[in-house]
Amino acid sequence: MSIIEKAIRNLDKNQDADANSSNLSASQDEVLAAESVSSAQQPATSVVPEGAESEHGFINIPVSRLAALGMLSPSMPNSQIAEEYRGIKRPLLLNIDGKGATEVQHANLIMVASALPGEGKTFSAVNLALSIAMEQGKSVLFVDADVSKASAGALLGVPKDSVGLIDLLEDKTLGFRDVVLKTNIPNLRILPSGKLHQRATELLASDDMKSFMLELSQRYPDRIIVFDSPPLLLTTEARVLANFMGQIVFVVAAGKTSHEAVTDALQYIGNDTVVGMVLNRSNIKASARYGYGYGYGYGGRT
Repeated sequence: MSIIEKAIRNLDKNQDADANSSNLSASQDEVLAAESVSSAQQPATSVVPEGAESEHGFINIPVSRLAALGMLSPSMPNSQIAEEYRGIKRPLLLNIDGKGATEVQHANLIMVASALPGEGKTFSAVNLALSIAMEQGKSVLFVDADVSKASAGALLGVPKDSVGLIDLLEDKTLGFRDVVLKTNIPNLRILPSGKLHQRATELLASDDMKSFMLELSQRYPDRIIVFDSPPLLLTTEARVLANFMGQIVFVVAAGKTSHEAVTDALQYIGNDTVVGMVLNRSNIKASARYGYGYGYGYGGRT
């Protein structure tokens, strides 16, 4: 039995216990519904103040609003959620540095996925990117690849009309620097999803996309690319993207995601891709969570 199969079996044991859980890890829908919450939290001194005037190709990530939503914020590096994501990112970083249990091709290409909507995928993707951006000697490119919703972009303050990934693939006159956005978090860049396009799947599956991904992976060895993808069971775009990835963080909502949904979604991920599972919205105590919520389902597909 593979380590992933063991992880799936463990999900069934936690469904009843976690059904009424209200863990600090909110679902994607909960995060978006709470975006109007205000906060008196002050941004960290390492980021540009939120009221600073924006310039071309630059956005101010609303770190105070993220903190109000219960998300990771540079202003609170010692919060519980910051500690949790330190545990989640560690195996990913070990693989990138070639210190993991197995050699991983393109290990710095990381996709955060889920089987269905509302399981905390975007919440997890944004938190993971922010956590890695706090590492010394690492830079992060966050790619909003959920091209039909662009929920992560909205959460991070990306303007709706921003050009992005789809525009880059369609318009040969655009270059990477024309679409990437610098942020008030020094080690974090954002590639928006771009405009809606009826041929989005074909563009994501194109040779241009493959070449672009390889360039991202190889050109900057210290850069980690985190993708927020659509749900695997709802769109073909997510299945196409999974083929390019070295590592996949698979988000499972405790008490919500069924065994069958996880099994069906994992079929769209190649056997040579390293898959880790995050058990989101679990009521397991923090002392018991480390090495369980993410680590218990982490490993290669066999």
